[in-house]
Amino acid sequence: MDFNKRRQEVFDRMVENSIAILYSGIEHHVSADEYDLFTAHANRNFFYLTGLRRDKMALVLDKAGEEPKTLLFIEEADPTMERWYGRKVTVDEAKGVTGIDKVYFISEIDSVIDSIMTREDVYTAYFDTYRHQKEDLPDYNLVKANEFKDLYPAVAIKNLFPFVAEQRMQKDEDEIEVTKEAIHLTNIALQNVLTNLKPGMFEYEAQADFEYSIRRNGAELAAFPTIAGSGINGTMLHYDTNQDLMEDGSLLLMDLGARVRGYNSDITRTYPVNGKFSERQREVYDIVLKANRTVLKKAKPGMTTVELNDICKKVLAEGCIKLGLIEKEEEIGKYYMHGVSHHLGIDVHDVTVDSNKKLRPGAIITDEPGLYIDEWEIGIRIEDDLLITEDGAICLSEEIMRDADEIEAFMAKSK
Repeated sequence: MDFNKRRQEVFDRMVENSIAILYSGIEHHVSADEYDLFTAHANRNFFYLTGLRRDKMALVLDKAGEEPKTLLFIEEADPTMERWYGRKVTVDEAKGVTGIDKVYFISEIDSVIDSIMTREDVYTAYFDTYRHQKEDLPDYNLVKANEFKDLYPAVAIKNLFPFVAEQRMQKDEDEIEVTKEAIHLTNIALQNVLTNLKPGMFEYEAQADFEYSIRRNGAELAAFPTIAGSGINGTMLHYDTNQDLMEDGSLLLMDLGARVRGYNSDITRTYPVNGKFSERQREVYDIVLKANRTVLKKAKPGMTTVELNDICKKVLAEGCIKLGLIEKEEEIGKYYMHGVSHHLGIDVHDVTVDSNKKLRPGAIITDEPGLYIDEWEIGIRIEDDLLITEDGAICLSEEIMRDADEIEAFMAKSK
């Protein structure tokens, strides 16, 4: 991946006489000597600009001197600590991954920044100050931004996040290929699920069949906690308890994905546990499938995900009216209560900025209509990953079977 190009685009957005400081973060302490897996929680924008997902690192973009400079700071190896926790990234490895020549140790960052502030005319400093909601604790980058503000109160602090987020909304060829690899592993794993699926299993067994397969075939992690909801549980959008028995005649909704080299797939399929859709299940399934295929046909550059959702709602409403579930289109919210698309990438619900809300070529978005009918204990969602092209969209996950007849035939053959 061309990290130099990505960093140059950030430089181009920065004002003159400015610096940008971006930290990878530190390990999240859970309890006692337990820490979260850092590769799953490293600052995504640091990873996007460097290709590194290790703690105690920092990237500095200096646009205040005579020539722009890019500096990388990494943790110095400690042989004793490495024996306990594994190898650190070496200077040469960091240079090779990032394409950055000037690599220092993180212990030097304060003195290097102070030297820049003393010798150059720095009027603006960019930090990643993104915060999802006010209840969230400040993350490491926000803490460091506040520390910087106390040290250099005359320097204006600006948010780096929108610059990088806008870039991340359009994927390059390398990102598209990695995403396709994650989708392919998801397909293999879902076939493993279908091969084993039968009444009397527990939801967590289907989850295990999926997660074993993706890890066995090279995924680093599941993209997010796997949803395996059968029966009424399939009507719960983010159900991930996965503890119930799967009964004969019920449906299993699985929302899941694989993560490969930092990029995610996000796929949902709904299967008949016994291998055969009932007539009512099939009627609902075909409505959702029609909405899924319609969104694929309509998606193109210049549209917004809100417009795509309106198209989806219309198809779902027409189907529900025919089934007698609702009388008017505006009542569809009773059975469909989420959006049909979100961006996909380094984050499963990838970053977006309002200034870039119209889809552009290179955007990868989800296509996930659903219907959730409590009174029938039917929850159906069919989710694919779409790539926006110059004149439309292609389904990156087309290989993952979604036709009801094809699913039934596969399950019958597997048994």
